[in-house]
Amino acid sequence: MRHGTIPGAHGRVRPLTLLGDAVLRERCREVTDFGPELAALVEDLFATMYAARGVGLAANQIGVPLRVFVYDCPDDEDVRHLGHVVNPRLVEKDGVEIRGPEGCLSLPGLEAGTERYDHAVVEGLTVTGEPVTVHGTGFFARCLQHEYDHLEGAVYADHLMGWRKRRLARQVTRASWHR
Repeated sequence: MRHGTIPGAHGRVRPLTLLGDAVLRERCREVTDFGPELAALVEDLFATMYAARGVGLAANQIGVPLRVFVYDCPDDEDVRHLGHVVNPRLVEKDGVEIRGPEGCLSLPGLEAGTERYDHAVVEGLTVTGEPVTVHGTGFFARCLQHEYDHLEGAVYADHLMGWRKRRLARQVTRASWHR
């Protein structure tokens, strides 16, 4: 991304992959090429996330099985966190486990009370290969854990148990986008 530009301003909105697409269930590959294709991917991720009114988006959610995600997400104090991480590692998730509403652009229109830790730290690289560490608390910690899960081939529904899991499964089968 060029300095001073709005993330996604030069990106293209891509179709979202939905639950049922195989790419959402595979562990994404490490990024090895930090060239213009990666920069374009990050721009497309931001453009697609904003078009879908999301707060985070992983590359496999637009059909690209690479370890990249973007975010523009507030924390519980309404502080905005904006950025991207390439080849992220979730190095800490701790604090209090809180059940809160969680949705996903790959399960449009649905949400469920999902348990997540209220503190998370992700380490990785920027689009230019520089090291980056991202600390999240509250809702932003939830976002970091959610996007990291995508890169591991998981969705928030995988964290549900009991009646929450059964209810979401019923809602998925009735959703207009479900195949």
